[in-house]
Amino acid sequence: MTALHTAIAILVVILLILVPKVEPVIALVIGSLYLGIASGLGFEGTIHAIVGGFGDIMAEVGLLIGFGVLLGSLLNSMGSLQKLVEKLLRALGPGKLPYALAGALSAVFPSIYVDVQLVLAAPLAKSAAPRMGRYGLPMMSGALSAGILVGYVFVVPGLGTLAIAGLLHVPLSTMLVYGFVLGPLAALLTTFLYGRLLRHGLWNADTDEVPDAENAQGDQDERDDRDAPATGAGGAKSVPPRGSRGNAAPGSGRRPAGGSGAATTAEAPAAATSVAADAPEADVPGARRPMPPLYLALLPIAFPLLLIATGAISDAAGVKSDLLTFLGDPAFALFAGLVGAYALAKWVLTDERVGEAMTEGFHSTGQILLVTGVGGSLGAVIGETGLDDVLADIFSADAGMSTVVTILLVWLVAALLHLAIGSIGVAAIAAAGIIAPIMGELAVPPAVLALAIGSGSLFALQVNSNFFWMFQPLLGVTTRGALKALTFVTALASVVSLALVIAVSFVV
Repeated sequence: MTALHTAIAILVVILLILVPKVEPVIALVIGSLYLGIASGLGFEGTIHAIVGGFGDIMAEVGLLIGFGVLLGSLLNSMGSLQKLVEKLLRALGPGKLPYALAGALSAVFPSIYVDVQLVLAAPLAKSAAPRMGRYGLPMMSGALSAGILVGYVFVVPGLGTLAIAGLLHVPLSTMLVYGFVLGPLAALLTTFLYGRLLRHGLWNADTDEVPDAENAQGDQDERDDRDAPATGAGGAKSVPPRGSRGNAAPGSGRRPAGGSGAATTAEAPAAATSVAADAPEADVPGARRPMPPLYLALLPIAFPLLLIATGAISDAAGVKSDLLTFLGDPAFALFAGLVGAYALAKWVLTDERVGEAMTEGFHSTGQILLVTGVGGSLGAVIGETGLDDVLADIFSADAGMSTVVTILLVWLVAALLHLAIGSIGVAAIAAAGIIAPIMGELAVPPAVLALAIGSGSLFALQVNSNFFWMFQPLLGVTTRGALKALTFVTALASVVSLALVIAVSFVV
């Protein structure tokens, strides 16, 4: 009955949000209350789990979200990310940019904390979207989803990869070889397939993107002549991205100003986009000095990533250093990046514009933190039900099972855990804990089992994950849009990577 009640709770949350359009915070609490009481936690136990889950998530990602959103707001206020997007478009063209993003996020920057990578990469993806035509926002959002989360479970030093390898006693060097090949390949194939589906009507801008309240009339005017060629950077009427200003609570009916709104209406052909990439850069509003070189302007992003990666690699290599642990802590690393961005903004912009950027960031942070915390509450209630023990009984250590059947069962256990728990990392760890005791009786190499667990734990990240509720406002999509650009993309990536894991099993 535990699995049934969990499925009902998740379904209730989704239907409340999509049908009567209940605010996600309220829907998530209703789902959490139902699950806790129906599963036998009792009234007091259910409330304690909800409150405890909220607090645990805030302790884990609260500062990361706050520092990351403020950092992104400051960089966007200076035009740093827009400048990078223009250079990337000039070098790669709009068609290759999503693949470059997915490949880089999965192979070059495998995340230790996916939340950190999301808040740092989302402004870049959102800035590029208006310059890429009709499907710019969903394409960049899907590429971001595939790149971050595939890297997390397959590529060292992704936390999911490290956890799975440790529990199954797979050498990190082995995981590094397999993951570095399989991870980016899965991310690129997923991005390609998702792009094909977008062209066949998967995305509906009117229902999947949050309208910009400030530019609603302008957006409507653009919809009236949607097929007309656009001029300038992503369309004649498009507004340059301005950071996270106006990031609304999920489902609120507002789009971050200048964020993904232009992606809804700017349907310029690729030729117009390439012209836009070569256009002169616009002056940054509120600037009192010219922007520094791009490499210096992006240092507040590159420096935290370097610190986090250094700390993770030193831990994986067994290097014990209090200083490296301190510097590599994501909260400190993002704070260092925030201080750098703030100092740079104070030098480039007027004090008034810096204050506006910080206010916009604070406004967005509060909204994201609330819905993220309540998403953690649902995950905590699910964790109290003991669903992982129920799933453990599914497995049979029958030595006669074929390799493919064994891989499918391992994948299924991890996928079900993720659907129920809402955390890729926790699902991967729980699945590895279930498989580890019987691993010796399975005629499949441990590395392949590890890859199968990573693939399954990736399946269909959805409303019981705090990442889902961070993704939605940071990218400027509705709940329906997030279900397509995140939930569907992770499901697709999971199935694609499963096929690759099965292929690997025939050659090892």
